[in-house]
Amino acid sequence: MTHGTSLAPVLEQFFTRRLMQQRQASPHTISSYRDTFRQFLVFAHRRLDREPSKLDFEQIDAPLVVAFLEELETKRGLSVRSRNTRLAAIHSFFRFAAFELPTHAAQIQRVLAIPGKKHTRKQVGFLNRDEVDALLAAPDKSIWSGRRDHAFILTAVQTGLRLSEMTGLKREDVLTGHGAHVRVIGKGRKQRCTPLAKPTRVVLKAWLREPPRGTEDVLFPSARGKRLTVDGVQYLLNKHRVTAAETCPSLKDKRVTVHRLRHTVAMDLLQSGIDRSVIALWLGHESVETTQIYVEATLAMKEQALARTSPPNSAPGRYKPPDPLLGFLNSL
Repeated sequence: MTHGTSLAPVLEQFFTRRLMQQRQASPHTISSYRDTFRQFLVFAHRRLDREPSKLDFEQIDAPLVVAFLEELETKRGLSVRSRNTRLAAIHSFFRFAAFELPTHAAQIQRVLAIPGKKHTRKQVGFLNRDEVDALLAAPDKSIWSGRRDHAFILTAVQTGLRLSEMTGLKREDVLTGHGAHVRVIGKGRKQRCTPLAKPTRVVLKAWLREPPRGTEDVLFPSARGKRLTVDGVQYLLNKHRVTAAETCPSLKDKRVTVHRLRHTVAMDLLQSGIDRSVIALWLGHESVETTQIYVEATLAMKEQALARTSPPNSAPGRYKPPDPLLGFLNSL
């Protein structure tokens, strides 16, 4: 009986050697790729009736990958954008495999030839000035958590930092003197500095005079002094959105997230006439083309304004098999 090439060691090397050592991928990228392969291995287990750690590389062919992507869309309701993200992770693995397993070139090329799907880009969501002002006024600054939340929201809506960047800020990352700025390590482990406007600098200077909580030196800690979780951040934003909606009703139907505050910063910069290349640097984008979504959003706003000048024309359970390969992915 002829044995194939085991998938497990190749996939493990992809994560440990390629992503972690060679590319020094960010934790966000590693977790995204990990989740993709965790889903894919569970699918392959069901389809091929073989434990993930016992799968052969030869079994991971283009038809299986296409079937996986189709299931994500049709049965799990994933968007085309999310489907393309899963495909990008699989493509990345197969490009690595092309160097490791040159004898499987034909199989690899067939998987790499699977195209991403075109999709209609959603207009970015952002807050207007009245909504931002109402949100900033919502926290009760007479208590510690209210002062923290006010400083957090103001920093997010002025700097445009990502969620992971906001929660990862240390007290030492903030300079409030001459050339005030915050220093972060963003995607791809790239360091960048974002200047602070005077109102933000004043608030952060006052916040830094508060006695620190915990031992981790986190700038915006939880009540226990730990780094805020994703759920914790969303809870505080939603709480203050509800309060702000009492004076600014348009917030009632909007979901406020750190990412939406990031979009708000970008739109403010663009509408102030700031060049796209500067906005890309400000937000830590890899490419200037990424800022194109804000240009399109601005155009859409103008089109909507034009249209108003005339009448219109008329909880699944998580699958946890006791499998070594899935265990490796879960440990990442």
